[in-house]
Amino acid sequence: QVQLVESWGGLVQAGGSLRLSCAVSGRTFNSYVMGWFRQAPGKEREFVAAISWSGGTTYYSEPVKGRFTISRDNAKNTVYLQMNSLKPDDTAVYYCAARRFWVQVTTTGGYDYWGQGTQVTVSS
Repeated sequence: QVQLVESWGGLVQAGGSLRLSCAVSGRTFNSYVMGWFRQAPGKEREFVAAISWSGGTTYYSEPVKGRFTISRDNAKNTVYLQMNSLKPDDTAVYYCAARRFWVQVTTTGGYDYWGQGTQVTVSS
């Protein structure tokens, strides 16, 4: 069983930065594509970013492109989301997720495992 635990969400002013972490249990971390999603109150969960098994390929949603960076450390079984130039619209619960294949990484349906989420609040 794979377990994902997000951390380091919080409250930040607009223009500020946060770095989210997602620790993954198990010995097969480098066999998973990792993704970050977010869900604001009253809205559907939306894709933020994804990273391939080795970290060589990344993909971002348009709203975060150029401001957020996804990375992973396979030795530490951890994936990160560096968020810069935060805006109030970035306020949401952020989830990390894991899947086997780099196919339709922007959709929630293909992800096998999910974390419990961490709250990010950006004040204006």
